[in-house]
Amino acid sequence: MKQTFEVTPTKFTYGGEVMARLPDERVVFIPYALPGEKVRIRLTEDKQRYARAELLEVLEPAPGRIAPQCPHFMECGGCHYQHIPYPEQLKAKKAILRDQLERIGKFAGPPVRDVVPSPSQWNYRNHVQFHLSPGGKLGFLAPRSKRVVPIQECHLPDELINALWPLLEFNFIPGLEKVSLRSGEGDEDALLILESSDPHPFEFNVDIPLSAVHQGPGGQIVLSGDEFTILEVGGFPFVVSAGAFFQVNTSQAENMIAHLLETLPLSETTTLADVYCGGGLFSVFLAPRVEKLIGIETSPIAAEDFMYNLADFPNVDFYEAPAGDVLPHLEDSPDVILVDPPRVGLDKQTLDGILKLKPQTVAYISCDPSTLARDALRLTKGGYSLKQVTPFDMFPQTYHIESVSVFLR
Repeated sequence: MKQTFEVTPTKFTYGGEVMARLPDERVVFIPYALPGEKVRIRLTEDKQRYARAELLEVLEPAPGRIAPQCPHFMECGGCHYQHIPYPEQLKAKKAILRDQLERIGKFAGPPVRDVVPSPSQWNYRNHVQFHLSPGGKLGFLAPRSKRVVPIQECHLPDELINALWPLLEFNFIPGLEKVSLRSGEGDEDALLILESSDPHPFEFNVDIPLSAVHQGPGGQIVLSGDEFTILEVGGFPFVVSAGAFFQVNTSQAENMIAHLLETLPLSETTTLADVYCGGGLFSVFLAPRVEKLIGIETSPIAAEDFMYNLADFPNVDFYEAPAGDVLPHLEDSPDVILVDPPRVGLDKQTLDGILKLKPQTVAYISCDPSTLARDALRLTKGGYSLKQVTPFDMFPQTYHIESVSVFLR
């Protein structure tokens, strides 16, 4: 039988957990607890240098603890902070980001600003990916598990998605693993995507009218009139293809765009490279402010969206290739480089390419504070100083932290 302990956590850590000490002084990470409260825990991972535990009971709750809004909280792994008042979630995320930059990035007093709150704490997601239980029920994965927890309600999807997903009914279909819903233009249409480990089409039954079915890439089945949807951000109607990445919190994305326009040194003589540009979310608003914009993206789906969304901008060049292959060979040396890498951060070839080009300003959009801190250290060793870090709460009720960092040469 696994050991149980009574401990008092001391601080939040990245990943939705808090940190405490076991009697032998090892660090233990605990989900769903708060700093300062006394809790009873049971170890789930018992390593030589650290441990992980599950929360069994809150013996002495912290004054700030609140009741979660969703009955699936703690069983479903989608949310991590519903027991924390929203202003305290923002404070926790700022502290975590600072801690990562101090410990991993070796920054003394990193210039982290207050977190920009999400305009909506609930029902903010324009895209949700469900997993299917063995019985064909929609749900999400349990924490640190591949077990699907069927759900009856969820408070993160926007109103359109929340009106649609309860209507979906699936019989057991071998190979069908995930179901994605993405909001559509004018809150009147949505894109429904079935994802299968089998690249061939499969039979399905759904309880909503569908006009067409398309076989998409990589075992995707797209149920919609088209294989894309229209998402409006900042007044611009973006074409977003099935399977393409796009920011899920539209109103917060608009705040990030406004921040970039206010913060970056842009002028009619500026050359800017938008690296990992995706479908052009930032490029659309940056291109009118600069002499030349260079987009770099490796995903064929996102590249097609970028070319469509930026078709009316004559000052845009585009490369569909890995950033590390393009940057060292650019003829125009950018004054500003904007990077928006995936969670793993910048690969060595891309970062070396940035340092070789020597732009005056590097703006780094991050969705993972640990890889941001690692790359920030490498940038400072390459001759850059960290001017500011502005966190944006793109994902309320979860531990995820989006941020925009500005480095000056």
